[in-house]
Amino acid sequence: MNTSALSNEEVKQLRAETKGTSEKVHFNNAGASLPPDVVVDTVVNYLYEEASQGGYETEAKYQQRLDETYNLIARLINADKDEIAVVENASIAWGLAFNGIDFKPGDVIITSEMEYTTNLLGFLKAKQAHGVEIKVIPNDEQGNFSLRALEETITAQTKLIAITHIPSTAGGMIPIVEIGKIARKHNILYLVDACQTAGQVPIDVKEINCDILSVTGRKYLRAPRGTGFLYVRKEVQDKLRPLFMDGHTAQLIDENTFEIRNDGRRFEVYEKSRATTLGLAKAVEYALNIGVDRIWQRVQYLAGILRDQLRNVDGVTVHDFGAQQCGIVTFSVKGTDAQTVKNELAMQNINVSVGQARNTLIYMNKNHLTSIVRASIHYYNTGEEISKLINALLAIIANK
Repeated sequence: MNTSALSNEEVKQLRAETKGTSEKVHFNNAGASLPPDVVVDTVVNYLYEEASQGGYETEAKYQQRLDETYNLIARLINADKDEIAVVENASIAWGLAFNGIDFKPGDVIITSEMEYTTNLLGFLKAKQAHGVEIKVIPNDEQGNFSLRALEETITAQTKLIAITHIPSTAGGMIPIVEIGKIARKHNILYLVDACQTAGQVPIDVKEINCDILSVTGRKYLRAPRGTGFLYVRKEVQDKLRPLFMDGHTAQLIDENTFEIRNDGRRFEVYEKSRATTLGLAKAVEYALNIGVDRIWQRVQYLAGILRDQLRNVDGVTVHDFGAQQCGIVTFSVKGTDAQTVKNELAMQNINVSVGQARNTLIYMNKNHLTSIVRASIHYYNTGEEISKLINALLAIIANK
């Protein structure tokens, strides 16, 4: 395994393979990364072939490559291909698994203050429908998830530990490996939302000890929008009920009986975009060829530079905290709301995003934040681009 730092020459080559880097300074990778040209070509060429040869005929021609998607994803997260379902996005993946859990009145769901809005909505729906209880583990004064508080919160009624590894509107990270050890010790179902993790941070589901992992393609994996995947550990697949079925999910034995398939594809349906599935596969392969360890090393390096430089700008407050931080850098500019900052940067061809309170509601409310500027780094970003962002912010502050 190559763990050496990406060289300047490699970064130049990777940028040359990504058309968008010549047009924009893109710091919105936590929203949607710029895809490599080969991913775009894979999708477009497949669509052209569908248009000229027919959809089913093209699928038959590329069946082996479509099936290889599951092997590539399994390599990415150290799973078995029979534990993978290809779906449209992380929210679909998360919802398919979560809503397949057999909740009973009095069951307890444990989560963190960093949980994403869609997942919180799922908890509240389960509370209304099944009478479950939701317990939130707050971060400590240093901004770290408290493993001790987690241990103290677990009871015989604890049904699920559901954790978002990297939150939407903060640069801190939740210790999912250590949480997994606790979940396994107590034999509690463990669900990890890794939508910001895959393609940025190395993932090993065996090391995490998770039962379920949900991932989107469009973020750090640099895959097309409308792609994602779900991992469900083989041993728990029968414990989750499929929310709906088609002839792909199950097969009819006779007119009165059916049998659900015995792998992870029971959680997907037959009809999906074959073009974007191949795009997802190509994006995963691209990340694997670079090495996710190397990607993570560069992301941390660049994010560290950005945070240091932001902290030296009078009028800018960096909001990231915690022992381990990722490529998402959040900050605010005194006297200028986040949307205005985003708009002014866009005029300079610099993409950032705005993190709203609703995206990570518990955390944002606790820290009295209504919105923040989110600049999310990827390996194809450069120090020169960081300097452009800093200079643009200095100009915004000077012109207030």
